[in-house]
Amino acid sequence: MIFNLYQPLGKPKAITIWLAIPVLCGLQGCLSPMALDHAVIEYDKTTSEILSKLLLLNIARSHQHQPMHFTGVSNIAATFNFQFNAGATPALTGENGSLMTPVFGGTVSENPTISIVPIEGEEFTRRLLTPFQDNKLTLLLRQGADVDLILRLLSSELRTTSLKQHYIYYNKPGDVKGYKLFRQAVLHLSSIQDRNNLFVEPLMFEQHWTLPAESLTAEQLAALQKDFTVAYEAQTRQVTLSKRVTGHIMLTNYDPATLSNEERIHLHEEADQRSTNDVTVDIRPGYPGGEWPLRGVFRLRSFHNVLNFIGQSISDSREYDVAKYPQTPPISQNPVNTLAVRVSDSKPPNDDISVQYGGSYYAIKPDDGYPWNREAFRLLCQLFQMTVTDLVRQGAPAITIAK
Repeated sequence: MIFNLYQPLGKPKAITIWLAIPVLCGLQGCLSPMALDHAVIEYDKTTSEILSKLLLLNIARSHQHQPMHFTGVSNIAATFNFQFNAGATPALTGENGSLMTPVFGGTVSENPTISIVPIEGEEFTRRLLTPFQDNKLTLLLRQGADVDLILRLLSSELRTTSLKQHYIYYNKPGDVKGYKLFRQAVLHLSSIQDRNNLFVEPLMFEQHWTLPAESLTAEQLAALQKDFTVAYEAQTRQVTLSKRVTGHIMLTNYDPATLSNEERIHLHEEADQRSTNDVTVDIRPGYPGGEWPLRGVFRLRSFHNVLNFIGQSISDSREYDVAKYPQTPPISQNPVNTLAVRVSDSKPPNDDISVQYGGSYYAIKPDDGYPWNREAFRLLCQLFQMTVTDLVRQGAPAITIAK
């Protein structure tokens, strides 16, 4: 039996009911944040696990020479409905007294809606088939990632120039000579990074232009002063425009700021003639790592080719051990595989993420000591996130799932 709170009651009953009201409000205030906190954390865990499995699944597809396919979660909208009720009922005291017992009730319902969009068409081209640009690599290097791990994942080849001769060393185990020198080059850069002497800096320089003063009106000069430093030379009746320019980023064993302005301009113009997915490297004698001078570019590949490289290295194009260059100082880490994937007929016994495809289970191989494989897979997830574009597209074949 539930009593109306507005019905006249005896003093003990009224006291009991009014004491129950603040308790009810407190329960409502506690339950809502707890439910919301649990939902947000679980959605985050699920989304992260989906991404990891999706990457592993496409590595498995590449290993079995099947086409890759990606699906993105474009939106998660969850609606929570909290309902509470309260009342009082007589206690089982028989004929003695008239004690009241409060009664509380409540329900919590969740209604999530998840939108899934296949990655295809122009978006597939931009995210998966377009090579990475140099700014993506330098962004990761500036956050402390291992240069040898990044280049083994992202770079497809090393191009060098010596005595007007061009050489290409492919990051491909099938190219025995090229693969060996490529691996030795990234190990040498790693040794420079270990000594805290690897610079990942843009070329900063001053650009100058000289114009006849008669060719510019007063209004044009005022507009130019917003972006340029303007200097007027009365004797030659000329105007000199100056501007500080941020050029291409380079991997060096010296500080580019120590070079002359003309030399920095020359290096920028050289880099400007190359592709946007080329990263210039300039290791000079007289600085740490200069025992093996190296001048050239690392050409970056697409995310699709990164996954294909890992998938093919499982069996078709296995990587092998490569010793460091003789002049390179001792290094701490030089694993055989860029990212070692374990393939088995049964599900892995541990809690690591795994996927089943084509009758086999795929999982990241456990590390022995330094967590190279875990770092490589974490970097792979970051690279995929760096390709993210707006998944909400007009006319996209989206799939909406309501629980």
